[in-house]
Amino acid sequence: MNKENRDFFWPSYVDLMTALFLIMLVLFVLSFKMFRDKDAENRRNIALMQVEIQEKRKLDEIKAALARLDGRYFQYNEKYKRHELLVDVLFDQSSATIPQRSLAPLRRAGEELSRVINSIKKTDVKYLIVIDGRAATFPKGDARNITQREYALELSYKRALALLQFWRNAGIRFPADRIELIASGSGFEGAGRTGDVRDRRFVIQVLPKVGTLETREEN
Repeated sequence: MNKENRDFFWPSYVDLMTALFLIMLVLFVLSFKMFRDKDAENRRNIALMQVEIQEKRKLDEIKAALARLDGRYFQYNEKYKRHELLVDVLFDQSSATIPQRSLAPLRRAGEELSRVINSIKKTDVKYLIVIDGRAATFPKGDARNITQREYALELSYKRALALLQFWRNAGIRFPADRIELIASGSGFEGAGRTGDVRDRRFVIQVLPKVGTLETREEN
């Protein structure tokens, strides 16, 4: 190799090695970043799994507690995944006044629900207790099923509100920091309807909510 070739070879060789070094350095940085990102993602996934496991344990504790509800007053409806009130509350037509015969068992049912809810160890799990009022539809094809739909919603809400107020007046209390008690009316709608006068009743659903649920004092 003559002097001219040597003078050309070594600068080219140094440039090549420098370029390869820079490529390797970039690949190393990218690989390290990908590793750190993957590690962070794995850590987030593990943390999320731990939270989900904790939440499932809490929900299992709640389900176990609710399973202790007295079967004379409540039953779990597997089909609709809800706890339902068994007390026979058959309202008179177009009335939101709870029948006198139903007051005593309703009070015992409220006391039973309060006892079970208050027996659950205090956690960050909140609950919605939904009192769902209902109204019976008219025979199939009757135009009033359409024209009186809004009235049925109002009536069914008043029925639910009647129970909520009855429990309050009876001194039945639920932990205010964990419970939001809601009166609602589904009118002619709602799953699990019988299609006859028995739909004038209402159902009670206990819905556990894991996480933050704003609770507010009810007037």
